[in-house]
Amino acid sequence: MRRPLRKTALGSILIAGALLAAAVIVEAQPQKKIPRIGLLTGTTPSGSSARAEAFRQGLRQLGYAEGKDFVIEYRYADGKLDRLNELAAELVRLKVDVIVTAGPTATRAAKAATATIPIVMTQDPDPVGNGFVASLAHPGGNITGLSSLAPEISGKQLQLLKETVPKLSRVAVLGTSSAPGQAILLREIGLAAAPFGVQLQSLDVQGPKDIETAFRAASEQRAEGFIVLASGILNRQIPCISEYAVKNRLPVIYAAPQFVEAGGLMFYGVNLADLDRRAATYVDKILKGAKAGDLPVEQPKKFELIVNLKAAKQIGLTIPPSVLARADRVIK
Repeated sequence: MRRPLRKTALGSILIAGALLAAAVIVEAQPQKKIPRIGLLTGTTPSGSSARAEAFRQGLRQLGYAEGKDFVIEYRYADGKLDRLNELAAELVRLKVDVIVTAGPTATRAAKAATATIPIVMTQDPDPVGNGFVASLAHPGGNITGLSSLAPEISGKQLQLLKETVPKLSRVAVLGTSSAPGQAILLREIGLAAAPFGVQLQSLDVQGPKDIETAFRAASEQRAEGFIVLASGILNRQIPCISEYAVKNRLPVIYAAPQFVEAGGLMFYGVNLADLDRRAATYVDKILKGAKAGDLPVEQPKKFELIVNLKAAKQIGLTIPPSVLARADRVIK
């Protein structure tokens, strides 16, 4: 005759059974899918680290934890822009949930790689003109994000240059006519020039070989200062342009901060880190089910002024206190 199980033994069996059943249930449940974000840029990891961190910061501010709520697949072209198409195709094969692009060349590569995966632009000087969106208010398709076009910037650049050098009367504008948004910027500079009593000289640079020709033309017209507009071609000629400015003791205001960080005089333009942080809000909405084409493209809200006092000293220029007081950053 069997003895009845003791209560303690019976309890242990019941607990073990319950734990086993729970384990089976947990194992049967599908694991939570962690969204993967593709980050596509034409620069190097070090060159885009600050902007990538601004984007991650934006996600953290929205309550996301990296590794738990998202992972980022980084793809860097290391300055070899012809690699962007290949890198974009890699992200598509990985089936990322969204692709974040840094600049129009990266956006174009992503657009060519997919018409279904949502694409978020962190900056684009002319999203409509580039054919990425139907309109800013109603993008359509699978692309949305942030525009870096702020036409009023160019007029403000001329104003700052004039404030810095009050006697300035001839200014050369170095740009790339084929670059998106440049025609709009040139028009705004033209409108601002007359009230300031400044004569403008527009110089078109389509490649490195045009730099010397442009400088020679500026010298012949006795340019007293320069405005350098943002373009991929000009951004790759930082040492050449900076050297010319110092050699000829010319004040120059740039539309890309890396010029000033490399020794240029002044930068005034869009705060790119702010655009990167704001790109996170688009990713958040898309991961929660929104369609990229339904999210309006937003324009810049924050701008910054950077002044390099070391560069000013090199060309024998004293920056007025009124300009320094407005600087967001001063390089000494």
